Amino acid sequence: QVQLVESGGGLVQPGGSLRLSCAASGSFVSINAMGWYRGKQRELVASITSGDGTNYAHSVKGRFTISRDNAKNTVYLQMTSLKPEDTAVYYCNAGVTGYRSMWSGDYWGQGTQVTVSS
Repeated sequence: QVQLVESGGGLVQPGGSLRLSCAASGSFVSINAMGWYRGKQRELVASITSGDGTNYAHSVKGRFTISRDNAKNTVYLQMTSLKPEDTAVYYCNAGVTGYRSMWSGDYWGQGTQVTVSS
């Protein structure tokens, strides 16, 4: 149906940068808002609408940039000036409209580990 596959996580030093990617595949009518969340409670990091409107958590504003490529059904998170407190598992989320109403809803990726440490 719908699969979200994340990539780009890893170990980076404080002040460094990483780019996360999340590609959606499968069968669906459209992808609506997409976002990145982190931690066990899946706290919002950044989200982006289908029209490229964005929201950011206060803790990452000015450091992270979310973007999407609708032709590729992919959302990105460019992370700069990384801090140890950014260490977490990052999860991709997508609001999906399916061909049947029962297939519509929120989908989550498997998560990718980001570790910021010296």
